[in-house]
Order: sequence, then structure tokens, then C-alpha cells
Amino acid sequence: MSQSDFLYPENPRRRQEVNRLHQQLLDSLSDSFHATNKLIEVLNMHLGCKLASIEMKRDGTIKENCDIIIQAMMKIQTELQKVDEALKDKLEPTLYRKLQDIKERETEKIAIVQKVISVILGEATSAASAVAVKLVGSNVTTGIINKLVTVLAQIGASLLGSIGVAVLGLGIDMIFRAILGAVEKTQLEAAIKSYEKHLVEFKSASEKYHHAITEVTNTVKHQMK
Repeated sequence: MSQSDFLYPENPRRRQEVNRLHQQLLDSLSDSFHATNKLIEVLNMHLGCKLASIEMKRDGTIKENCDIIIQAMMKIQTELQKVDEALKDKLEPTLYRKLQDIKERETEKIAIVQKVISVILGEATSAASAVAVKLVGSNVTTGIINKLVTVLAQIGASLLGSIGVAVLGLGIDMIFRAILGAVEKTQLEAAIKSYEKHLVEFKSASEKYHHAITEVTNTVKHQMK
């Protein structure tokens, strides 16, 4: 037991807790990169977008990696907004409103988009129409993506943001020392509670985002059969 452990007997438990929290954060962050790249691939393939895939910056900080995902999501939202505006321009108002109606059947929405998708993209495929319906005529951009962007921004602005991603794989003591370098020992317990709060929100938003992207890719696969 180190001298600090005699002065702060809760430190060993805190070390274990810090390691658990950071591993969960890294896992959720990695999942968000993976899901975002899947979405980018779908958009490039079926909606004619030219978005670049993203990669986790292993030598960067948590904030830098959060910012990479946020910037990618903002570009995705811009592309989806273009599709939404094109649909609004090409469709009759009553048909466009049906796309926004959550009670409207998805098959009906796809049929509506199919009427004008060739004018927008230069070609007409059921997969492209399905992607447009899933991403434009749903709450993915307005709800799930916006929520994840907000949580990522909060994490980047918190104490977590200054910690390097590489530190997460260096063991409990290295992680603990990295955090001790950023806060006073008297603040450590409060900091851990803050991490827990951010992580709960991040995991929830990340899981919903990942589920939404999986639903989109599954729909595309079904349309292409």
C-alpha cells in the first residue's frame, strides 16, 4: 500500500472504479466511431454523399476524439438536410407531411420517396428510398444524433476531456496518476461521480445511436434482396 493509500484509505477502491469507468468510456467511444463509419458508408453508397470515414486518434485526448465524432455528425446532418430540402421541394406538401408523420407506414413512405428519388440522386433504388425514409423521415437526426452530440460535447468539456486515450490502456495506476495530476485529492470523489453521470448519459445515447444505425443497415439489406 502506498503512502497516499494510508492517507486516503478509499484510494484502492477508487482506482478500481476509475479503471472500470474509463474502460466503459473507451468502449462506448469506440462503438460511436464504428457506428458513425457504418452510417457514412450507407450514405455514400445509397445517397451519393462523399463523406470521409473517421478514425480514433489513439495519441489524442478524450476531447479530441469526441470532437472528431461531433464534426462527422455535423457533416452527416448537413447531407441529410440537403436530402430533406430536396424532398420538400420535389414532393407535394401533403406527401411531404406524410414523411414526417410517425403514424404513417414505412412502406408507404418509401413509395412516396421512390416517386422523386431519381430526380434528386439521378437514379432510383428502393435502398436509397429506404435510407432517406429512415434518416430523414425519422427522429434520427433531430433526436438521437443531437443527443449524442450534446453528450460528447459535455464529456469533452469535462475533466475527462483532458485525459489521453492512450492512458486508458496503461493500467489502473497510470490512469489514477493522470487524474490526480488534474485534480486535488479532495476533489477526486466528486470527479468520479461526475464521470459516472457523463458515462451513463453517453452509454444511453451511444446505444440508441448504434441501434438506429443498425436498423438503417438492416433495412437496406432487406431492400437489396
